Amino acid sequence: MNAVKLFLRDIRVEHTLFALPFAYVGAVMAARGLPHWWQLTWITLAVIGARTAAMAANRYFDRDIDAANPRTARRALASGTLAPAAMLWAIGAGLALLVLSAAMLNPLCVKLLPLAALGAVGYPLCKRFTWLVHFVLGAVDGFAPLGAYIAVAGTVTVPALLLFAAVTVWVAGFDILYALMDVRFDVANNVRSFPQRFGERSARSWSVALHVLMTLALLGAGLIAHPGPLYYAGVALALAVTLYEERLIALATDVFALNERVFLTNMGFSVAFLGTTLASYVVAQ
Repeated sequence: MNAVKLFLRDIRVEHTLFALPFAYVGAVMAARGLPHWWQLTWITLAVIGARTAAMAANRYFDRDIDAANPRTARRALASGTLAPAAMLWAIGAGLALLVLSAAMLNPLCVKLLPLAALGAVGYPLCKRFTWLVHFVLGAVDGFAPLGAYIAVAGTVTVPALLLFAAVTVWVAGFDILYALMDVRFDVANNVRSFPQRFGERSARSWSVALHVLMTLALLGAGLIAHPGPLYYAGVALALAVTLYEERLIALATDVFALNERVFLTNMGFSVAFLGTTLASYVVAQ
């Protein structure tokens, strides 16, 4: 039981609340209402499987980097309190769950599966050679609404692609802020990130700009998909969150406290946007 607790803490299981609500947004938009319960079940399991594999791969491939970084040295794998084999088993189990879930949904999900699986397991390696790692991580999370839309509709549409784009730049935006906590270590050890390449000022500015792009992509998805009016309350909330973050980022001197507030704000936004999207279709019916 102690090993299980260490594992769940190391992969930050609570971070599932970023991707999972947007996966449901994709499913709701495709169904123009509440999808069938079995579709939601397999979509949920697919997201859990993909995220487990992704975070386990992150911890496994980065264990030496984490051990050298004072901020992350106490993580279970980096400190040696959890064996690397645990993460390898988690990668295998997560991918197996993702494959099974895709097979239970529809053939197009299966065809697109290799791309999603490669991104989930391979994105931690990107920090060795490119500052675009944040966008790769964003795209991995962006597969949640895209895959869920495909799972229900059986096809790819422009609104689905706009949801993918929205989540990609949204996650990239706050992951760039997250990288500010390690910018000195990254510069000293040649770990690639946006702040390491362009500096802290650019990182703060681009984080806000990316969240503006997220708002525009969500607006575009709505204008094409024609949900009910309540959908746009969620878009307005996305803009409000972006403006709030702009003030936080402009005034913050403690990047650790900044990341905590941004983390909680965006987690809440993800759940709230699911609520406004679902309500827009339910009320319309």
